[in-house]
Amino acid sequence: MNRIIFTLLCALILSCMSSCHKVEEYANDPRGNFEALWTILDEHYCFFEEKGVDWDAVHDKYARRIGDEMTREELFIVCADMLDELRDGHVNLTAPFNTSYYRKWWSDYPQNFSERLIEEAYFNFNYRQSSGMMFGILSENIGYIRYSSFSTPIGEGNLDNVLYFLRNTQGLIIDIRDNGGGNLTNVRTLVARFITEPTVVGYISHKTGPGHNDFSEPRAFTYNPADIGRIRWGKPVIVLTNRSTFSAANNFASIMKFLPGVRIVGATTGGGSGLPYSSEIPCGWSVRFSACSMLDADRVSTEGGVEPSEGCAIDMNPQDALQGKDSILEFAIALLQSNIIPTQTPTENT
Repeated sequence: MNRIIFTLLCALILSCMSSCHKVEEYANDPRGNFEALWTILDEHYCFFEEKGVDWDAVHDKYARRIGDEMTREELFIVCADMLDELRDGHVNLTAPFNTSYYRKWWSDYPQNFSERLIEEAYFNFNYRQSSGMMFGILSENIGYIRYSSFSTPIGEGNLDNVLYFLRNTQGLIIDIRDNGGGNLTNVRTLVARFITEPTVVGYISHKTGPGHNDFSEPRAFTYNPADIGRIRWGKPVIVLTNRSTFSAANNFASIMKFLPGVRIVGATTGGGSGLPYSSEIPCGWSVRFSACSMLDADRVSTEGGVEPSEGCAIDMNPQDALQGKDSILEFAIALLQSNIIPTQTPTENT
């Protein structure tokens, strides 16, 4: 009897759920695939309000370009153009023959970085490498770490060795220019070396319904310092950024900006603060986009980028570059030499 009642209750619940939220089915034709794509974004994308995008108007604009006899290539172009209206590097439509990608979030800005310039002019190609990090000591006795991608895992032992090698320098520069992001686990691993106690580093808010403003209350997330026995850094730190600092690298910059003894130097980052969501339209093409908003420690979204610390915005001077000087790096060196950045609270592992 109990089993029969349980079965009836389950059927009733499922019936209520289906009546409350109708699941649309779309035909596998140009119109059906377009409508499916638009609806998926309409119900799950998280930055419509922040970016001021009228998604209904976008629908009407691009629906006029859909025709029953259009090819798959033509349909892809229309869908990709529609997604570009979101101005989001995290939004991608993937078909067997192409992947859409919005590039203007960085292509309309100065590059502000030359890896060759750093390697040649500042290290004469005599630098060290470990666990995705290029590192060395600049002539001014300042430590330098270049981390080009948060997709490359950071080994705890490797990080210990890098920081120990740089231990006698007067400060540290972490260069994440042109870092397109990667795994947030690597952000946590690196940040842990610059904090001395559990620290709220940001907030996360997820969609709770199909409406553009259906979000949960922001929930704090906390990072812990590196384990006892690991090397923690207590001297001043400068993080170098440019517009091509994106996604997980953007998150790292947003966290470091709030830590004592840290400055962000360079240009505003490229943003990309949402956590990804993936779905599929009837023809089998996949779509990936931001569906969960991440906020900084002040509960402010960093989707549009992280600005440099006050007084620390600077672009590279092309004439300086011709003379073998990186204007952004030179600014950071001078800032560390000025001794105006406070030292963090020391720990037994510093």
